[in-house]
Amino acid sequence: MLLEGAERMFERGVAIIYVTAAGSATANRIAKALKGAGISCEIFAPIKYVREGEKAMQKHFSDEIKCIFSNFDAIVGVMAAGILIRAVAPLLSGKLVDPAVVCVDVSGKFVVSLLSGHYGGANYLAKLIADGIGATAVVTTASEAVGRKSVEEVARSLHCKVANPESLVDVNTLIVNGREIALVFAGFSSLKVPSSVCGYGVKVAESLDMALETLRELDGGILITRESLEALKALTGFSRPVAVLEPKTIIVGVGARREADAEEVLEAINRALEMTGVPAAFVSRLATADIKRDSEGITGAGHKLSLPIQFVSADALREFSHKDLSPDTEVVKRRIGVGGVCERAALIAAGGKARLILRKVKLGRVTVAVAEAE
Repeated sequence: MLLEGAERMFERGVAIIYVTAAGSATANRIAKALKGAGISCEIFAPIKYVREGEKAMQKHFSDEIKCIFSNFDAIVGVMAAGILIRAVAPLLSGKLVDPAVVCVDVSGKFVVSLLSGHYGGANYLAKLIADGIGATAVVTTASEAVGRKSVEEVARSLHCKVANPESLVDVNTLIVNGREIALVFAGFSSLKVPSSVCGYGVKVAESLDMALETLRELDGGILITRESLEALKALTGFSRPVAVLEPKTIIVGVGARREADAEEVLEAINRALEMTGVPAAFVSRLATADIKRDSEGITGAGHKLSLPIQFVSADALREFSHKDLSPDTEVVKRRIGVGGVCERAALIAAGGKARLILRKVKLGRVTVAVAEAE
């Protein structure tokens, strides 16, 4: 089971830790399974057990965990669950920021999702590891047990931030108990919103007021809006549990051959968005090289999508560097003096702490990348 974009979910890597000689073989099997799925990982072990290619833990276990906890997106402990739980307990902040924590017994029979199962990806990681080493995945989150997606999973799927984390318990309780909820998109064009998300029906409201009227008819719901502060104010004293999701800023970087028309560019953009799961409604603007100002394909697609286009100078593209960038394409470099357009343009337009959620893909005569601002 390989989730699209899993390597991005754990882009800071997975720390695999074993503390006894018996755990070494299982730790290495886990590493092989993760690397096979394109997920980077490192193995940590006490200095007396460490093998070549592994990192030695020189300090006390609890001190080592502190450093690992803040520098990796997931921790896989090959040890007794009690040891791992006691080590990470003092470090926990909240399910939306803590790394995924998974426990595996030393013989590799069971893989248990312990913390950040939904938003952090521990449930997915546990299943991936179990599949890879022939173990049994143990996932105890209630929504997983009843086969319905949690608010956190919806937020991750849509590339949204949860504006009111305190709502999660109440809304997820409604989900687990099969109550009537819906996803309500407020202030977005119905033409750019999917008909369903993670198995939930979608409703579209022109305004926050109309969205609240819709939610009053249900047991609760998930409200997706760019006006999260206004939504939270409006929900003060509201009689139904509502989780508010705010879309992150999404930029689509585009490069196209001169002969590509607007329909071809538009189709490529839509296919790229499908790959990421981002609704077209969430895209803030397109971005491309300044020399593409006369591209009828790109400008035409922008017009059809009612999106502004940010044109980036060749100098800015050339000087830009980022860890997410793909290797330069020599043909493009010879043609315009820059080894790539769409990724650089998307990241520049998205700003400071942006990252690529889709590296460049060539679709016919169009190349597209998608960036997300933090």
